[in-house]
Amino acid sequence: SSDLAVVESVTSIPGYQDIDLRVKWPNDIYCGDLMKVGGVLVNSTLMGETFHALIGCGFNVANANPTICINDLIKEHNKKTKEKLDLLNTDCLIARTVTELERLINIFQEKGPEGVLPLYYKRWMHSGKQVHLGNEEAPLARIVGVDDSGFLQVQQEGQAVVTVHPDGNSFDMMKNLIISKHQ
Repeated sequence: SSDLAVVESVTSIPGYQDIDLRVKWPNDIYCGDLMKVGGVLVNSTLMGETFHALIGCGFNVANANPTICINDLIKEHNKKTKEKLDLLNTDCLIARTVTELERLINIFQEKGPEGVLPLYYKRWMHSGKQVHLGNEEAPLARIVGVDDSGFLQVQQEGQAVVTVHPDGNSFDMMKNLIISKHQ
């Protein structure tokens, strides 16, 4: 997962493990639960027996506008903890992200989803979250994880687990709402 590679490119640096970067399903990078600092787009094609993936990844390293950047998170961390972590540069984070993505792909190829999911769950922002499915009056459903294809799984109390596909649904974080894009 490219978004996980970005988060790990920062949080795997010794001393930077507490920088609050998170993965938002299906493809965003957030500061905590509220502010987006990056995102990923993937276009995939199967040609014969060869799978091709084109990955576009953007993340805000040093531009504090219009929201926040990774270096702002480091500054906040330094202020709060009295540490003196260095600010990061874009070239370094691009290189670290590509290296981390290669490592995650290798783990996935060797072990399948089970090899990557523990780290994904450690870094994602959805643990323990409840959402409404469809509209704000709908019953709450608990986010329980992702399936082997990477689709979000939710469960209403007493109901079976339901898989939510990103192409047909939108996740409104401010309202804890998953709504169909085709309503």
